[in-house]
Amino acid sequence: MLRYFTAGESHGEALVAFLSGLPAGLQVDQAFIDHELWRRQQGYGRGGRMKIERDTAHILSGVRHGRTIGSPISIQLENRDWKNWQESLPVAQGDTAQHKPVASPRPGHADLAGALKYNFPEARYVLERASARESAARVAIGALAKIFLRELGVEVLSHVVAVGNAAIQKEVQWELIHNLYRQQEILLHCADREAEQRMKAEVDKVLKRGDSVGGVFEVVAHGVPPGLGTYAQWDERLDALLAAAVMSLQAVKAVEIGSGISAAASPGSAVHDEIGYGDWASFTRFTRTHNNAGGIEGGVSNGEEIRVRGYLKPISTLRRPLQSVDFATRQPVSAAYERSDVCVVPAAGIAAEAMVALTLAGCAREKFGGDSMTETLRNFEGYRLQLKNY
Repeated sequence: MLRYFTAGESHGEALVAFLSGLPAGLQVDQAFIDHELWRRQQGYGRGGRMKIERDTAHILSGVRHGRTIGSPISIQLENRDWKNWQESLPVAQGDTAQHKPVASPRPGHADLAGALKYNFPEARYVLERASARESAARVAIGALAKIFLRELGVEVLSHVVAVGNAAIQKEVQWELIHNLYRQQEILLHCADREAEQRMKAEVDKVLKRGDSVGGVFEVVAHGVPPGLGTYAQWDERLDALLAAAVMSLQAVKAVEIGSGISAAASPGSAVHDEIGYGDWASFTRFTRTHNNAGGIEGGVSNGEEIRVRGYLKPISTLRRPLQSVDFATRQPVSAAYERSDVCVVPAAGIAAEAMVALTLAGCAREKFGGDSMTETLRNFEGYRLQLKNY
């Protein structure tokens, strides 16, 4: 079983991520993990925090001589901004006069709900943990999941479908998405240059008026074998697991698999992917005319590309704040402002890659087992042979 969780606050000393369940003997590529962290920090519309942080993964346990050893892996990400917050957010008692309260909750953020839940008089501690800064830790362990999946021939990448009212109007093929990954500069991570410029104009528009903008990203998992997940139990269905994983990311308000949204308004004859039988493909001889199902049928991967879209609301911290209420006086005031981004759709896509990779890696570990990579790959090859002979 693959298990993971994160710890740390946005302006604390560090973020820490824990991952348990990878087999022993997996070669760990430190440069790849750091590159994934770099990708998350890129994109037009990011704020000043990205000029401070230079995320690199400091692996504390579970890896020796460059390979996993079967024990839990822990990774630390230093927060460089910590030096500016040590006095206001000390672990020990400290000087309460140095505290920086979030005195009025931001509409759309966890501020108010979190303060009510934990009985805080203001929202500083809510902000610190609810912040999307936490997703950096997920990207670090998601990179390990990607490294594991690569051994099974699976790759996971993303691209931006829409920013505000600007959207790409065609399905983007894997080759174009893979080409995006090779680029040294990330603007809005869109595979269509003309659409990307329209997206940039959307960011510029809200930037001028002190607003923020959301959008849609798509994560594509290429080379996924059929048979991950199951229809046998509701909480083991692959589509349910992926939806929960992507929805767990900060600011994601809807998740779509395949053509789920348009399918709801279409007849079945136009939605379901007809089945054929022909030349040997990557796993089976069964073919599909389309991939409206997004690679999943009945909660089980069917051998096609898995495509998951996340719908991201605009960032809730605005330079021209909305109306709120003061925590102490209950009087009308403007919402609190913290240094923030204007658009994070590309970064959210990178974080969603991590969550999709962790989910698929977990399902693969359940199906193929193995305490070492030798054992896991032997089991996987046996399954490939089974599919070939079907």
